[in-house]
Amino acid sequence: MLRTLLSMIVTIGMTGAALAEPIITESTSTVISPPPTAVSPSINATNSDLCVVAESGAVQTQILGVSSGTTSIDVNCERLKISKTLYDMGMKVAAVSVMCQDPRVFDAMLKAGTPCPIDGKIGEEALAAWKAQPEMMPEQIKSEMSNDKSNKGVLIGLGAITLLAIAAGR
Repeated sequence: MLRTLLSMIVTIGMTGAALAEPIITESTSTVISPPPTAVSPSINATNSDLCVVAESGAVQTQILGVSSGTTSIDVNCERLKISKTLYDMGMKVAAVSVMCQDPRVFDAMLKAGTPCPIDGKIGEEALAAWKAQPEMMPEQIKSEMSNDKSNKGVLIGLGAITLLAIAAGR
């Protein structure tokens, strides 16, 4: 009897638990995704024998992304490689001529008293040939030479005006 009574209590307890209202839990989750990304292309131009510089960039907005990449030729690097190759082949005057295409080298050679070769001429003959053909000089050198002449004229003019002003004041 005791057993029957215990089984009835357990059954009633289980029935009561089954009839209880279910617990409902509501949850919402918002998935935040990362923004789209424009990735710059990688351009491999690191070979030591190439005179190329890699350039790349990217821009990304909320809607649109753009990326681009290109390469540029380093003219000075090419000039150095060509000059070195000519020098290694024993063509020293030709190597110097290639280097003289750079206005900085041309100017340095003139200031050192060893003008760049022209038409197979070197030394004083080359200097005379450069003076006879100034249009053959690199552009920057031509403009600097003409500026030097105009600056001298300005200085002479200012000096003359100053002397006249001093003379008029006496």
